[in-house]
Amino acid sequence: MQWSTLFQKELLENWRNKKWIWVPLVIILLSIMDPITNYFLPQIIESVGGMPDGTVFELPDFSPSEVIMMSLSQLSSLGVLVIVLLSMGTISGERKSGVSELILVKPVSYSNYITSKWLSLLLLVWLSLFLGLLMSWYYTNILYGTLSFVDFTKVFFFYGIWLTLVVSLSIFYNSIFKSSGLVAFFTILTIMIMSIITKIFHHVLDWSPNNLSIYIQEMLTAEKINGDLWATSGVALAISVLLVLVSIQMFKRKEMAG
Repeated sequence: MQWSTLFQKELLENWRNKKWIWVPLVIILLSIMDPITNYFLPQIIESVGGMPDGTVFELPDFSPSEVIMMSLSQLSSLGVLVIVLLSMGTISGERKSGVSELILVKPVSYSNYITSKWLSLLLLVWLSLFLGLLMSWYYTNILYGTLSFVDFTKVFFFYGIWLTLVVSLSIFYNSIFKSSGLVAFFTILTIMIMSIITKIFHHVLDWSPNNLSIYIQEMLTAEKINGDLWATSGVALAISVLLVLVSIQMFKRKEMAG
């Protein structure tokens, strides 16, 4: 009952802050931007008169799988930034304002407090991702060719695991810092360091979570899910759960020390 109450509180707060509206809209915009822009780019350039007379501008013929990967590329950069900004004050903001102390004095379980925030964020992120990729899949089928709904579902599921890790990282740093700016900084820094390490030691880090997009592309090309994708997804989920468990202990220690 306590966890359910906290979870409903988070959902209601996200609604009052209009997050249930603007987050899906931003993710949808990012998801469809590249597919639509690339398709109409020759007409756009021609309409603004940016090319000499007689010049023919032709883009390569993109396959549906390449187009959906364009959407993932946007989400991997700007989309991740949006999610970090969305979640950076989830706990740190309440700690700084003293709201967390008022809630925890009830008493409220530290694990219930952390996990309710984590899952409410995941619900918002996964819903936004579904709507964004659904619109990208819709325009891909109209403009570029057929991508099956089964493939769309696979892309959504496996990429959602990557965003789950991003949310878990943010929750982890929320449990450490009271400054939302520091939470955002260290979350983004960690993702960048993970990416750099994966590129340097790619020969031994086959199952690094940063390789998820690569394996998703391979899945679309080969039309089957390979073992590396399953293993990488498992590693990402395991790290996410571990981060949440550590977050509970870190938050408990900080609050008791305070």
